[in-house]
Amino acid sequence: MASLAAELGVSRTTVSNAYNRPDQLSPELRRRVLETARRLGYPGPDPVARSLRTRKAGAVGLLLTENLSYAFRDPAAIGVLEGLALACEGAGVGLHLVPASPGRDDVAAVHRAGVDGFVVYSVPDDDPHLAAVLARPVPTVVIDQPRVEGVDRVGPDDAAAITELADHLVGLGHRKVGVLCMRLARDRNDGFVPVERQQNAHFHVQRTRLEALAKAFARVGVDWAEVPVVERFDHTVDDGASAARQLLDSYPQVTALICTSDILALGALAEAERRGLRVPADLTVTGFDGIAEAERAGLTTVHQPVLEKGRAAGKLLLASADHGAPRVITLNTELRIRNTSAPPRTMEEHWFGP
Repeated sequence: MASLAAELGVSRTTVSNAYNRPDQLSPELRRRVLETARRLGYPGPDPVARSLRTRKAGAVGLLLTENLSYAFRDPAAIGVLEGLALACEGAGVGLHLVPASPGRDDVAAVHRAGVDGFVVYSVPDDDPHLAAVLARPVPTVVIDQPRVEGVDRVGPDDAAAITELADHLVGLGHRKVGVLCMRLARDRNDGFVPVERQQNAHFHVQRTRLEALAKAFARVGVDWAEVPVVERFDHTVDDGASAARQLLDSYPQVTALICTSDILALGALAEAERRGLRVPADLTVTGFDGIAEAERAGLTTVHQPVLEKGRAAGKLLLASADHGAPRVITLNTELRIRNTSAPPRTMEEHWFGP
């Protein structure tokens, strides 16, 4: 930079401004600086050196404890990622994905990440990557889970949202229900879930939804210990289908499947079709998230604004300062009743048809 300044007969500040604050120079002077730099083989200020000097990386880190491809495959994750990217674009900063495959304890990616803060997207409360993030002296915002004392968070009121859905099913007359849920802990479990595992789940969104469902159905005399709950570690439509198959094979009397995500619900719909079950005449199926695929399938679900979730988290992080108490943004949800929920069949309809 000093050589370039000498060549042009200007100050080093002028050279720096040509790259970092172009509004401070006339277009002609900036053109001269950049053309001379190209002729001399100078590529511009070194970003590593700049970050050491300014102590700013110019990027936000997104911690996602999934394989990297999940961020571009799961519709809800895509919405969150888009919203966060929009917030970063508005602030003129980059977005650095810090994937941490489930089951891995190596937190080196967190330590290596050159970022000015982290957005943590839906991780269990005992995840070592979360602990590594919180050990870094940078601002952090959590999306959905977990709740961490003193840390900002963005997410819906999961208990209220799923309770509204449960009340809808109760009002239709459903008492023999089953649940398909996303993973509850870091250890793999693809099967039925006892109440103890539900209550001790490290993914508190799933724990909260299951607890709220238990309370809602207890009010109408349903013993939650007798309600079949099937967990899937991976989150795909195929996993939803296999979970529904496992549950319905053991509990064919179930009249409604409550799924804690739309992805699982779409799989349940596919399994119902495979079995020749009519939805909703023979089986009610519900979801949670409100993704576009759910709308196209006519799924009764809880809609949450996933894009706004990512954008709100980004804005919260980028506006981070000494603000005292942790900030919590609770997003509104909406129960969208569509074509996959109806009253259960009567005994006469069960035996003789509608």
